This record gives sequence, structure tokens and C-alpha cells, in this order.
Amino acid sequence: MCHANDVTQTSLGRRDRKREATHQSLRAAALRLGAERGVQHVTVEEIANEADVSVRTFYDHFSSKQDAIIGFDEWRVTQLRDALRARPAHESPRIALRAVLRELIVESSAEWPLRMQAVAEDPTMLPHMFASFVAYERAIVEVIAERTGTDPTLDLFPTLLTTVASGAFRATMTVWRANAGTVDLLTIFDDAFANLARGLGWSRSPSNGAHQETTPC
Repeated sequence: MCHANDVTQTSLGRRDRKREATHQSLRAAALRLGAERGVQHVTVEEIANEADVSVRTFYDHFSSKQDAIIGFDEWRVTQLRDALRARPAHESPRIALRAVLRELIVESSAEWPLRMQAVAEDPTMLPHMFASFVAYERAIVEVIAERTGTDPTLDLFPTLLTTVASGAFRATMTVWRANAGTVDLLTIFDDAFANLARGLGWSRSPSNGAHQETTPC
């Protein structure tokens, strides 16, 4: 999967690269301050100052401080779509999607602890964070339909796979947040998708050594 810098350097002009750098600087500042103090105790002015830009510039990029912390970036949607299209044709859609989502977590690993800490400080933001995943889900449905030669408006599979995989991703984040980051994020993610591969048969995570029951529920 290409990285953010690759996207900005290869597909954006100088002016757009500067705008993207400002956008990411504001995003990083909002995440840091939100995680440290709690979203309710951070102002837009403080985020702008942290990023060394004006409040007006902040609002050129984000509609609110909440949007700066949990909103999605269009380039990430493009990145996800391109990465899924680039997976080997022989891979099943589920395996290809798992690989791409896992890599997305790895590449965003520095952001997730901050984002989830901010959400922990203000749990009302969690549904809004999940709602921001809609743009990613649309991109996934589009590419899964391409890979399977199906019409997502008529065929169930692209939307069903996307919904199930997104649910596993959300469950991963919820459990990771509930464990206060003490359990490795990728371990939870891998366990979630292993459960999907077994048809959602009952299984404890490998770390607790419990008996595994693989009969689908």
C-alpha cells in the first residue's frame, strides 16, 4: 500500500502538497491535544496555534475540532481503493480485504492510540468515528464488485462482505479501547478475522488459552 507521502508527492502539485501538509499538521495537533486533555477541553484556537496556522485556515480544512480528530481524509479512501485493486487476482475477496485493512492499521498505528484516547475522554465521539467509515465502505463495495464481476445494486455479496469486514474492524477498535490499549491492536484484528474465516464459530483469543469451538453459530 502506498504511503501518504507517496500520494502527496506523486499526485499533487506544489500548492496542493502544501495544503495537504497543513491538513495533516492540523490533524496531528488535534489528535495530540484531544488525547492529552480531552476533546471538551481543547479549543479550535489552540489546535490552530499548535499547528502554527490561523483559525480561518483551520476552518478551511475541518468543520470542527471533532472532525479534525475523527473525520476521514479523502486520500486515505483513494489509498484504500487502490490498494484493494492491487491485491493479487487469485486472492479471495475476504483475504484481500483483510490484508488491506491490516496494512491500513499498521500505517496509521501512530494515530490510533491518540484517536482512541480522545474517544475515551469523550465516548459520545465513538458513533461519529464509526459513521466516518461510510466513505471507506463505499470504496470497498465498489472494488469488491469489480473483483467479483457483480453489480452491488443487484448482488448481495459486495455489500455483505464489506458490512461484515467493517463490523470486524469496528469490533476490533471497540475491544482495543475497552482494554485501554493493553492488548496489541493487530492481535485483536487478526483474531476478529480468524473468527470470520471460521464462520463466526465461538473462539477465545489465543492469549487466554481457552478451548476453541469452531462450529458456526
